Amino acid sequence: MEKIIQTIAEELNIKQSQVESTIKLIDEGNTIPFIARYRKEKTGGLSDEILRELGERLNYLRNLEQRKQEVKKSIETQGKLTQEIEKDLENAITLAEVEDIYRPYKQKKRTKATIAKEKGLEPFSNIIIQQQEKEEISKIAKQYINKEKQVNTQKEAIQGALDIIAENISDDSNYRKQIKRICYRESILETKGTKPEEKSNYEMYYEFNENVNRIPSHRILAINRGEKEEFLKVKIKKPEDKIINLLEKVIIKGQTQYTEYLKQCIQDSWKRLIESSIEREIRSDLTQKAEEQAIKVFGKNAKQLLLGAPLKGLIVMGFDPAYRTGCKIAVIDETGKLLDTVTVYPTQPQNDIEGAEKTLLELIKKYKIDMIAIGNGTASRESEIFIANLIKKVEHTIHYAIVSEAGASVYSASKLATQEYPEINVSLRGAISIARRLQDPLSELVKIDPKAIGVGQYQHDVNQKLLEESLTGVVEDAVNKVGVDVNTATPSLLSYISGLNNTISKNIVKYRDENGKLKTRKELLKVPKLGKIAFTQCAGFLRIYDGENPLEITAVHPESYEKAENLLKKIGYETKDILDKEKLSKIKQKLSNIDIVQTSKELDIGEMTLKDIIEELTKPGRDPRQDMPKPILRNDVLKIEDLEEGMILTGTIRNVIDFGAFVDIGVKHDGLVHISEMSDTFVRNPSDIVAVGDIVKVKVIQIDKERQKVKLSMKI
Repeated sequence: MEKIIQTIAEELNIKQSQVESTIKLIDEGNTIPFIARYRKEKTGGLSDEILRELGERLNYLRNLEQRKQEVKKSIETQGKLTQEIEKDLENAITLAEVEDIYRPYKQKKRTKATIAKEKGLEPFSNIIIQQQEKEEISKIAKQYINKEKQVNTQKEAIQGALDIIAENISDDSNYRKQIKRICYRESILETKGTKPEEKSNYEMYYEFNENVNRIPSHRILAINRGEKEEFLKVKIKKPEDKIINLLEKVIIKGQTQYTEYLKQCIQDSWKRLIESSIEREIRSDLTQKAEEQAIKVFGKNAKQLLLGAPLKGLIVMGFDPAYRTGCKIAVIDETGKLLDTVTVYPTQPQNDIEGAEKTLLELIKKYKIDMIAIGNGTASRESEIFIANLIKKVEHTIHYAIVSEAGASVYSASKLATQEYPEINVSLRGAISIARRLQDPLSELVKIDPKAIGVGQYQHDVNQKLLEESLTGVVEDAVNKVGVDVNTATPSLLSYISGLNNTISKNIVKYRDENGKLKTRKELLKVPKLGKIAFTQCAGFLRIYDGENPLEITAVHPESYEKAENLLKKIGYETKDILDKEKLSKIKQKLSNIDIVQTSKELDIGEMTLKDIIEELTKPGRDPRQDMPKPILRNDVLKIEDLEEGMILTGTIRNVIDFGAFVDIGVKHDGLVHISEMSDTFVRNPSDIVAVGDIVKVKVIQIDKERQKVKLSMKI
């Protein structure tokens, strides 16, 4: 365990004491959001991202240790365990290394080497590999001729012995490690088009090569997909001469009668046994790293989308664009309650612009609609033009915003949507989701499988289990960061709260329905299956507005209520005073001047926890998403024909990938800011510069009207 702690500390560049404390907290059953928020003193204030990474590495390293023990036991059972093998196992830092050590001792299918061993040729192979001049090889070979065992000639005996040596070379973990190192350093990945005359997304890879150690993850995943779709043939060109020379140098001991046989044997081992398996391992390693990077990018983007700024207190019209089947409209009030639905046909083939305008103007007037949320899918462009013209005819001020509709159709057909709106047609549910996403992105997006949110790169090509685990963690962190109103939250939102699951979440809603609103957090203990452990984990993340205790609209945990009350008493106030605007401004002023070190000693509370309590008391009930960029509100439309090179525009980051970011500038297709156009200084990772939802100023640097592509620059 000590080694695991040391490894994690070095990898994450944190103290061993932090790792040790965190592992203890994880093993005690605490969740990552709880540890990140309420156990800062023990972890030294580690963020939820680092804690999740720590948890993943802990899991991997524990599995690694377990596999080492299994391999050691298996080799020991065979009576072949040596001190050298034990040392190699102890020093192995990846599962692949452990498997390489285990390779010679694994039960194999019948190979040329196992057949040769059955024929009694292993002692002969030992003589050849030792390269000691005893007598002529042909005479030695003669001794191993055995017609019963089907060794009929000297040539067959020599070949069998060489087959054993070739497999032993292939199985040697040290050789494989050195070969892999050379291949990673000097190999080139080559791709060729299988249908070079055919146009596809993979044209740039029809004649392509790049060093294995330089190729970025997004190219690996694109090449893998092109190969899977049979547009590409992929090969890794390896420094064969260098590898053969390495093996000859290590294996051949000077010029003897065995030299030529061993050279032939090394060539056979490389060509027949090592090369293809090393290529598979390199491709697998590259894919794994690329998938990990893609999942990380996807997670960052999803978190930003989930934490998008809510537009509260607005009556919103959701507009789900379409062609033939008509555009679906849903009107929701300030709380997200459905007021009305309708279908209009302003797009092709009906083009009933007049009828659609009449219907929507009536709805806007009837419900005093403030905002229109337009989905960004099929027919979005035409719908946007229609809406831009429509709002010019409205008497009061009204704007529209483009909303990502990724996953709206998944939600519409889901069991949850059926439970929420049993009487509403599936197609209309998408418009409700689009409208609600503008009001409160988090509450709406948690209803959708995170994979369907659609902000990433090759999310369908990566390991789906790892993607799901990562995204579940991302959603948990986002929901717990914001906190949830226990009296209005849906079961799907509650289920992401620390310590809660689907069953307990449904029980909370059922309890609420039967007993009315919860008045205190303590009342949660009356909810079936919500015991003391779950209460400790979830209480601080659940808000109770209009309850008995003002502290319960904040993230102050019940375990710290007494400390928070003592802190307020120290500056001459009570908890109820944080709800009084005038008194709150004085509380803020006094708390900003207190001595943290001295007060933490007086109140017997950690400095980090004290700072968090102060922050909560000065901004009670505040939504952290208020600091996030608000959606761009538009009232007119921009066409690609309106664009000119050099034009400066404001846009919203819709997606961040390894090679740049896509920006919604109000034309049909998002423009691309390549990584090289993000800053005057070198940018290693676009995520270091921008995040999904950011509002950025960009300059148009290239327009391709034919392909509807726009290149942008942030170097203004």
